[in-house]
Amino acid sequence: MSDVKRVVLAYSGGLDTSVILKWLKETYNCEVVTFTADLGQGEELEPARAKAKLMGVKDEHIFIDDLRDEFVRDYVMPMMRGNALYEGLYLLGTSIARPLIAKRQIEIAKMVGADAVSHGATGKGNDQVRFELGYYALAPDIRVIAPWREWDLTSRTRLIEYAEAHQIPVPKDKRGESPFSTDANLLHTSSEGKVLEDPWEEVPDYVYSRTDNPEDAPNTPEIITIDFEKGDAVAINGEGYGPAALLAKLNEYGKIHGIGRLDLVENRFVGMKSRGMYETPGGAIYHLAHRGIEQITLDRGAAHLKDELAPRYAELIYNGFWFSPEREMLQAAIDHSQTKVTGTVRLKLYKGSVIVTGRKSPNTLYSEKVVTFEDDQGAYDQRDAAGFIKLNALRLRLLGRRDGR
Repeated sequence: MSDVKRVVLAYSGGLDTSVILKWLKETYNCEVVTFTADLGQGEELEPARAKAKLMGVKDEHIFIDDLRDEFVRDYVMPMMRGNALYEGLYLLGTSIARPLIAKRQIEIAKMVGADAVSHGATGKGNDQVRFELGYYALAPDIRVIAPWREWDLTSRTRLIEYAEAHQIPVPKDKRGESPFSTDANLLHTSSEGKVLEDPWEEVPDYVYSRTDNPEDAPNTPEIITIDFEKGDAVAINGEGYGPAALLAKLNEYGKIHGIGRLDLVENRFVGMKSRGMYETPGGAIYHLAHRGIEQITLDRGAAHLKDELAPRYAELIYNGFWFSPEREMLQAAIDHSQTKVTGTVRLKLYKGSVIVTGRKSPNTLYSEKVVTFEDDQGAYDQRDAAGFIKLNALRLRLLGRRDGR
């Protein structure tokens, strides 16, 4: 294993990645570069720098990067243009963060001359696939080290024993059995494992961290508007925001009103089913608002085709194929569909629900004159419908005659 000289580790500063840092040095006799991404997870990240220094990482080999705007602008918003929902429900909060982390990790590896990258994802989950597909797409010959697939530290107890044996600080809250694990970024927080593993048991209240209980939410609905330009949200209540600030503001609304909770049993790419609890407060509002503006700006054919493509597009993101040609092809089609998706959506937020109550656009395809139940003054000749129906019914009539119906 001495062929690895320098490795870039995706590093959080937590117990797992701190053990990995030491294990990499000990097992591969290599230099470790740490990379910590600020994706809006709501945690102070400077302690990760201090901990990396404590464990012997050089100052110039500690990277802590604020990627919040890039994350929302170049990953979340393109995904939202596609109305992506995995298995019809999941807004892909964890999945969409992985390609950006992988991309930056490879960039750092090239900057520092590393010949390997490493991550802390386990051998049971989806993240190992997402990270590594990203690595190989961007650096085909990179060496990937996945400690959870190599070492014999197969339990939290073993991790703590290893940490103590190597003078790695172990926080008090890590010494007990963790009730569940979490992953967070600006788009969502996910929780899974332990108390959540039985899909019959309701998620305990203490698991929720990003949303207030809808039952305790305000008794008065809140009305907001979101402005879109070419498929992307740019303003809330008429006030412009940058990408990360806009999503953070929607998260505030979603938290207060208990919006964006999802209890899901999903099919992992690696084959097993898993039960997770997702909180995506701002994303849930954004998703419905985007669909609302598309309702009046997209042609029926384009809208229906998008709905056919959306499950495939979502599955590609979930499975880690962000950098694949098929995802990029779908993205090009999705982005082309958004050229006229500009306008304003009004929403009512109330006790866990988001209701679209209005939409307007300079590019609207909605015509009150055509659709009205009142006198349309010749805008639509209802007699045309008879021929339309007969032509569509022709094959059904022929079948009926043949089959004696």
